[in-house]
Formats: sequence, structure tokens, C-alpha cells
Amino acid sequence: MIAGSGPSLNPHPWRFQPHPEVWMLVIFLVVAFVYAIRVIGPKAAPKDQVITRRQVVTFTVMILTLWLATDWPMHDIAEEYLYSVHMVQHLILSYIVPPLALLSTPEWLFRLIIGEGRSKRVVRFLCRPATAFIAYNSVLMVTHIPALVNLSASKGPLHYCLHVILVTTSLMMWMPIVSPIREWQMKPEAKMIYLFALGLLPTIPAGWLTVADGVVYKHYNTPVRVWGISVIEDQQGAGTIMKIAGNIYIWIVIGTIFTRRVMTGFYSKQSYVREPVPHDSEIVDSDAPLTFTDVQAAFDRVKPQEED
Repeated sequence: MIAGSGPSLNPHPWRFQPHPEVWMLVIFLVVAFVYAIRVIGPKAAPKDQVITRRQVVTFTVMILTLWLATDWPMHDIAEEYLYSVHMVQHLILSYIVPPLALLSTPEWLFRLIIGEGRSKRVVRFLCRPATAFIAYNSVLMVTHIPALVNLSASKGPLHYCLHVILVTTSLMMWMPIVSPIREWQMKPEAKMIYLFALGLLPTIPAGWLTVADGVVYKHYNTPVRVWGISVIEDQQGAGTIMKIAGNIYIWIVIGTIFTRRVMTGFYSKQSYVREPVPHDSEIVDSDAPLTFTDVQAAFDRVKPQEED
């Protein structure tokens, strides 16, 4: 059976389905990244600043996560049987893969990709907080329209196009947070407010899915129920995942930014050496006038040094 042509026709949801387009994408990204680091990097980047070990690890995690979300079995279950798995797939493609991709990209490579002149100005405009916020949330709302979900789930090319749009707007959305270009990032306080606002709008479709009485997405109303989950439980689970799991992730990021902002240098400033506390008699009220008698009394309390 062709993916998306009608899940009720095949009673074997866990059958293996190859996705050569996904394999080609993953191979292309890996080869392009290695070529950029090994061949272009030594010529374009300052010496010993081509890439860090952390960026290599981050890129590896990003590729594995992307592969997990777009290949068998997650993609097939998400496209044909369970909308809740579809929601997990979208959270991975919007909340995990894009920031990892940006964090793993060296600044020199990112500047080469976006170029100079008009292309750079266009990218800069698209990645500004207001533009990215509107673009991402617009795609988020549109991709939950029942007619579009039913059509895209049954049309493979349309489904992949929507994924490309989702990842693109997600990259825009994460740019003010973890852009490879430091000056494109917002201040920590602004980042936390921005992320808090991003977590508000998804509660609308999430709440709608959670409280809906009937079947919202007819495509997923199939007699083949993976793990025995009913269609109503499936869409309620999707709403719960979107609202709770998404917000938990956002708040973890906010907490990380807050901790780094507040705790930077905290322990280095701590000291276990107790400073001497002056005796009450040494404390003089700053508002009271200082007289000659007070000065003489202070000198009288100081013991003279003994001569050797």
C-alpha cells in the first residue's frame, strides 16, 4: 500500500516502509557538513576555530533526531494511524531539530550560507523576533486545519512540503534564541519573554483537540488501532502532548536561560572567609554629628602597638 492512500486498507501498521528521500536528505546533510568543515573551514575560518567538539556532537544528535522523526516507523505511524504520534513528530521537527541545527553551525559557515548584501538582509528580516513569531505561529495554526491535515496525510508530497515549511519557520523562530551570529540573539530577559509568548498560542489548538467530542481528523478514524488507542483518545493525547510536553520543553529552556543569566559567576564570588564584624561601640551613627569627644574616645579604645 502507498503511504497515505488509506490506512484502513492495511492491517499491518508496523510493516517496514523504505523512505529513500529521507536517506538521501540525511546523507546530503552529513556529506555537506563534513565537506564544509574539512575543505572550506580551514580556508574560511580562523586557525583552530573551524568547529568545536560540542558542535560536532550537537550535529550528530541533530541528524539522529531528524532521522528518527522522518523515517520508519515514526513517520508511517504518524502519517497513517495516530495523530498523537504525528504531534510528537512535529514537536521534534519544530522544538528539537532546529535549535540543534543552529547550535551545531559555526558562525563562519552560517555567514557563508546566508551570503552578503540583499540575501543577508532578507534572512535578517525573516529572523527578527516579530517576523519569526508571526510566521511560526501562522504555520502552527494553519497546519491544524482539519481539511489540510486530512489532505496532507493522504498526499505524501504535500506532507513533506508542510514539513519543510514547518522546519523553516521553526529555524526562524529559534534564531533570536540560538543564532550562530551573536548580535542576532536577543538579551536573556527578552529571550525568556519571547519563549513564554511562544508557549501561549499552541494552547488554542491543543485545548480544542482535548475537549472535542467528535472526530476532528477523519483520516485517522481507521479501524486499525495501534496499541488499542481509540480515535478520540488519540486526538486527546495529541492535544495533551502539544500543550503539556511542548510547554514543559519551553519552560526547561527558559529555566536554563534564567539559571545561566543569574548564576553566572555566582560561585566564584562566594567566600568562606568571615569578614571581621565591628563591635557595637565602633559603629557611629552617620546622621549624628561627630565631636572631638567621640574621636578621643575612639583613640582611647585602640591599644598602642608594643615596640620591638
